[in-house]
Amino acid sequence: MKKDWTIKQVKGYLEPHRNEENAIPMAKYMKNHFPFLGIKTPERRMLFKQMTTEMELPQYVDMQKEVWALFQLDEREYHYIAIELLAKYKSQLTVEDLSFCQLLIETKSWWDSVDSIAPKIVGDIVMADRVEGEAVMVEWAKASNMWTNRAAILHQLKYKGKTNEELLFATIERHSASKEFFIQKSIGWVLREYAKTHPQVVQEFVGSHTLAALSKREALKHFK
Repeated sequence: MKKDWTIKQVKGYLEPHRNEENAIPMAKYMKNHFPFLGIKTPERRMLFKQMTTEMELPQYVDMQKEVWALFQLDEREYHYIAIELLAKYKSQLTVEDLSFCQLLIETKSWWDSVDSIAPKIVGDIVMADRVEGEAVMVEWAKASNMWTNRAAILHQLKYKGKTNEELLFATIERHSASKEFFIQKSIGWVLREYAKTHPQVVQEFVGSHTLAALSKREALKHFK
């Protein structure tokens, strides 16, 4: 019989693998914004797989509460587990869940958590309901929070031929003058990725718009 999913149980899986030797450089890599248990990604994913095999996942109605509880813990690995848990419900998530995704994006924010939520989870939600989902992305692009802006830029990162060019370019244009490193980087990243599908379109866009040097360099990285 599977065990019930509880925060105490999750801690029971992760805490025995605490590694201070790993934790110090991992925290340093993230500019010491968060403490770490010191569990590297392959081991953490293995432990999460073990958890989901041996524990009953929370009911959908309890999912947000459990994800949020993990986000309240100090160590960054618990935030990663929270995002992996949320991703388990991707087939059930709707536009109504975007407000919760935004809450996670704006909580204990850094590129690692935002980039795990935006292209994979948010992107799938919007893909399933383009009209309402894209309307939310327009609002995210206008938000005062830089990380929410980054998520709006990156939500189409994996869309390839299904990319809404008008929305993509309008969102980029809104932030093209941003001085924020993480906004400039995200613009370059999403253009570079879209260039794999429509290289000429990206080249023409970059050539006809004023972009930050970082954005332009990233966007054209794979062009000779």
